[in-house]
Order: sequence, then structure tokens, then C-alpha cells
Amino acid sequence: MLAIEDGVALAPRLGCQVKRRPTIETVAKQAGVSRQTVSNAANAPHRLRPETLRKVLGTIDELGYRPSQAARSLRTRSTQVIGCRLLPHDHAGTGGILDRLLHALCDAARANGYNVLTFSAGSDDEEIEVFDDLLRRHTVDGFVLANTHHGDARPGWLLEQGGRFVAFGRPWGAEHSHHPWVDVDGAAGTAAAVEHLAELGHSRIGFIGFPEGSGVGDDRSRGWEQGMAGLHLPSVGLVVRGEGGLASGRALADQLLSTGDGVTALVCVSDAMAVGAMRAVEDHGGRVGVDVAVVGFDDSPAASLLRPRLTSVRQPIESVAHNLVEMLIATLARPSRRVSHLLLPPTLVVRESSGEGVASSSGQVASRKRAGGKSPQDTLPGSNRKEQTK
Repeated sequence: MLAIEDGVALAPRLGCQVKRRPTIETVAKQAGVSRQTVSNAANAPHRLRPETLRKVLGTIDELGYRPSQAARSLRTRSTQVIGCRLLPHDHAGTGGILDRLLHALCDAARANGYNVLTFSAGSDDEEIEVFDDLLRRHTVDGFVLANTHHGDARPGWLLEQGGRFVAFGRPWGAEHSHHPWVDVDGAAGTAAAVEHLAELGHSRIGFIGFPEGSGVGDDRSRGWEQGMAGLHLPSVGLVVRGEGGLASGRALADQLLSTGDGVTALVCVSDAMAVGAMRAVEDHGGRVGVDVAVVGFDDSPAASLLRPRLTSVRQPIESVAHNLVEMLIATLARPSRRVSHLLLPPTLVVRESSGEGVASSSGQVASRKRAGGKSPQDTLPGSNRKEQTK
């Protein structure tokens, strides 16, 4: 702040002056070497003798010198920047997954010496226009695509233009992929939910899903189908579908509870649908986790705050982000490398909404779990990790 005396602004005291950032010339002078030697220490250390390298690096650390990113970009033609579309908040309920992905992506990029440039676009076509602009201006090195879907035009456009990218999500509807991607095995997650509920004694397990044609929704639906078939449980008449959201989940669950012939458990395609289903159970005079078990997907922040707390499938978002960044960097370094695909397992986090077992007509809880085995608070198959909620 400037001091005021007799209406005149005084210059700041020396002790309040902002310390100047050290330059490459400052480091060279302090270390007693040339400017080029400092540059080599930062960018081509193999060119220096070990004792010279140690001396220069020590001076760099001592002065807190950071090389100019702009100068480095001019020299290497690399911006060290990754572009990613900032998707609008989906009030129908994505469970905050894309928000979590963006934060994790920024952390993973920074750990690898990169930054993330976010941009907005109202549609895939607008996103492609942004791609074109950023590539023409050499603003980014590559992109991370999120929210892949059937008929997605973005991967094909980038491949035609020679753009480097990696996708969070499989190329739905395409038999073969010509670009790298990382995804979470949604089918494994819903299959684990079915297994968990069956072990608690449920046999009439309904599924609340997205409309057919949704890549993510169909993947999670397939896991439910495989889980039911593998355990020889009936599935006819136990599937309802609709657009995501609380209201939709409530209406679809009401439909199942009214016509599902004794449904005692519900596996939902998202946490938002699951919250709606929990309200429907209460509308029918039931108790969630006692009369009807409910399982969601995404393990959104709200899952552990609900009463009862929601059992949900957790996606390993931090691992997704880490692999996306590493895969993209590898593609940038060697564009001709073999295309990589990675499918990560999710984790079923068990809480009170799936209960302890099937409620009998006398109100007693009957469960195969009572004969032994894991506590219902254990994290179940779908991941190689073990967790326990508190």
C-alpha cells in the first residue's frame, strides 16, 4: 500500500518492495558460467560435466529460478498445455464426476509439468470449432475428450487434422478404436452390486437405467443383466429406463415397486436416480435398507451425507486422470506408438441403504451374510482395493 502524507503519495519503503524474479543471467552470474550453460542444465543436462551440472542446479535451487515457459515453447514448439472442455453442470445428476475429473486432471498434469486450459462449448460442433482455433494458434499440445457417446464426431475430426488427444470413455458404437482412451468398467460395477444384494438374500433385484442407446447406461445395464444371469435370478419385468435425474428415478422406482411383483432391491444407473428411488420407497411406506435396498453409481459427495447413507459404485477418478495425462504425453512424444486402451475397475462402497438383508413378513432380517463372511460395511468386488466407510 502507498503511504499518504499531506495528500501526496509516498514511494513504498524498500522493505516493502516485491522481490524480483531471478533471470537466466542472474543464475549465470552467480554460478560463474555462461547463459548457455544454465540453459543446458535445465534442458540438456547430458551436455554438462557432472560437477558443472551440480553447481548450476545448486544455484538454480538457491535463487529459485524458473525457466521461461514462453521461451521454451518457441524453442521446442511445445506449449506444455492440455485442452479440455468445461462441460456445463448436469442438474440431472452426473454425481459431480466431470467436476472431479477436471480437478484430478489439473493435479495430474501439473505433476507432469503441464497445465490444463479449460474452455466452454455448447455442443460437440462448437467444441470442434474451439479445437480448430486452438490448434491453428498452437495454444495447446493436445486434448482430453470427456463424455464420449454414440455418433461422437470429435475423435474422427481430430484424427483427420492430426490432433493429439486421449478420451475419457470408450468409442461407443465403434468396433475398433484408432485413438487412445481410458474408461471405467461400468458393467463390473453393477454386476458387483447385484452380487452384493444377492448375498444379502435378495432375488427380486430391479434395475433403473438410462434410455437405450446411451453408451454408459447400456454398459451398466449389461452388468446388471450379466450379474442376474450368472446367479440364475429372474430379470423379466425388472428393468425400467428414463432420462437421468431425481424426479425420473422416483417415478421409475415407483413403477417398479408397483408392478415389480415383490421387488426388494434396486440397482440404479446413477446416484441421482438412486436418491429418487429412495424417495419412492418412502412414498410406498417402506424403509430404505430395511424393506427395500438401494444402490447407486458414482459415489457422489451426497452419497455419504444421505440418511440412510447410500451404497454406491465409486469410479477411480484420480487414477483415470493420471492415466489420461500419461497416455497423452506418451502420444505426444511418439505419435506412431501403438494406440493404448485402459479399462479400470470401480469399487462398490457399501453403506446403510443396501441394508443387512431381506426383510421377512415378521420384520426380521434374514441374510445369508449372517452365516459368516464379510461385514456388510466392507467394500466389495469390482476393484483390487479394500475400503471401509466410517
